Amino acid sequence: MNNPLIKNLVKQLQEVQDGDLWIDENFSKKIDHLEEDEALMRPIPEMHSVAEIISHLLEWRKSTIIKLNGGASTLTEKSPENWKSNDELKKIGWKQLKKDFYASQYNLIRLIEVKDDQFLAQKYLDTSYTYQYFLDGMIHHDCYHLGQIGIAIKLLKIQA
Repeated sequence: MNNPLIKNLVKQLQEVQDGDLWIDENFSKKIDHLEEDEALMRPIPEMHSVAEIISHLLEWRKSTIIKLNGGASTLTEKSPENWKSNDELKKIGWKQLKKDFYASQYNLIRLIEVKDDQFLAQKYLDTSYTYQYFLDGMIHHDCYHLGQIGIAIKLLKIQA
C-alpha cells in the first residue's frame, strides 16, 4: 500500500504516546508513575489537573475517530465533556482513564494504518477540512498538553 504519509503520522502518534522523542518526553513517561491522588490534584486552582488534561485529550481523540470514520462529532470547546471535573473523573478512576486514553491511541492507529495517503486529502463531510488537518491538529494538541502535564507535575512536586 502506498501510504508513507500515514506511516509517518502513525510513527508520530506512537512516539508521543510512548516513543523516543527528541524532547525526551512522552505521555507514558509523564503519567504512568502518577498515583490517583496526584493525577486528580490541581497544582494551583486555576490550572487543570493531569487527569483533567488526559480526559480532555481523550474526548478530542474520540471526536477525531468519529470524524475519520465519516461521522459527525458534536464535541466543541463548550461541550461539558470537553473539560470534565475532577469529581466526575474520580468516579471513572485514574486507572480506567489511563486505560481509555491509551486505548484511544491504539484505536486511532488501527483505523488509519490501513488507509492510503489519498485518504488524508479527502474533505471531512461538507467542510474545507481534510483528514490530514485533523490528524496533524491532534498531534499538535497532544504535544501542547504534554507540556502542560509536565508543568503540572513539576508544580505538584514543589508542593510535596
